[in-house]
Amino acid sequence: MEQMYQAGDVVYVFYRNPHTQDVANIQAAAVVNHPEKPNELALFLYETYYPLSDEVAVYSSEEEANQAYEYYYGEGTEGTIE
Repeated sequence: MEQMYQAGDVVYVFYRNPHTQDVANIQAAAVVNHPEKPNELALFLYETYYPLSDEVAVYSSEEEANQAYEYYYGEGTEGTIE
């Protein structure tokens, strides 16, 4: 995944509220050089660095993120995008 992005890119991720785990939002995040791991990229979100790995659903556009959000979290979609 890391080869797909470069430092300075803006991407979109699902972010769960740490205080209310059943609430997820689409959030813009910056792809940055990891400050503690040379030659690795990280996501910078809410002043915190997160690993940029295959375990994180990262979307290149807000529209793509919105479609995935509706698929996974939309009300009554039953697994389909409306």
